[in-house]
Amino acid sequence: MRENRAFGAPATAADGTSPGAPGRSGAGRVLVAVYGTFALAAGARAAVQLSTKFSEAPVAYLLSAFSAVVYIVALVGLVRGGRGGRRMALIAISVELVGVLVVGTFSLADRAEFPDETVWSGYGQGYGFVPLVLPVLGLLLLRRTGQKSPPKSPPKSPPASP
Repeated sequence: MRENRAFGAPATAADGTSPGAPGRSGAGRVLVAVYGTFALAAGARAAVQLSTKFSEAPVAYLLSAFSAVVYIVALVGLVRGGRGGRRMALIAISVELVGVLVVGTFSLADRAEFPDETVWSGYGQGYGFVPLVLPVLGLLLLRRTGQKSPPKSPPKSPPASP
């Protein structure tokens, strides 16, 4: 039977997610595009660095590869939506934020350990500080879309026995 919805009322997908889920709103789509771009950029950069000059700065190049994996996991979580996707995105974006802050600080404090830059070096300075701003925006989006989620329906009580 078809539900009667008011004009403009949001539909709910079969998996229970709504159009307001991360990655489906206008801001979410932009964030997904940026995460996809950074996953591709960081992954390609790390692949070239690891295959051609690994011995020059192994820590920096492995961190670039790690950041690419984090961006991919965040991207998948945002696109997937639902409770599992939101959790996956939340964990990945939190790891990303900690990574940017830790690597950014260490790359400025101990330049000898980072002879070449990573995506997160200098808090993402080589990428216009987008790597520093991106996880903050991602966490804000997850928070905003989490507040819009419909409340869980109460559990059904078992039938009364005669």
